[in-house]
Amino acid sequence: MFAIPGKQAVTMTPRAAAQISKLMESAGHAGLRIGVKKGGCAGMEYTMEYVDQPDPNDEVVEQDGARVLIAPMAQMFLFGTEIDYETTLLESSFKFNNPNVADACGCGESISFKVGGQ
Repeated sequence: MFAIPGKQAVTMTPRAAAQISKLMESAGHAGLRIGVKKGGCAGMEYTMEYVDQPDPNDEVVEQDGARVLIAPMAQMFLFGTEIDYETTLLESSFKFNNPNVADACGCGESISFKVGGQ
């Protein structure tokens, strides 16, 4: 929907692609759908869910054996995002490096987006 010819809507680091591929393989799912929803202290939160059957309106991004589907209502918020996967002593999690974010809460779980290109 918000595509630029020759440019993927989102990209994945090699670590993220490997983890998504591993999750798809172990659970037998067709991909991982990412989106956004209202919530959190900054106003919006990222969502992730396994997908067995892609929605025809999903934006599909495939990279190194990983398949990410972007929910239709989230495409404009996620365009240009890099998905990373980090492992620290305390946790392992996906991180979204999103150029469209204007503000985030202290824990990084909640975000707000730039309004009108600001």
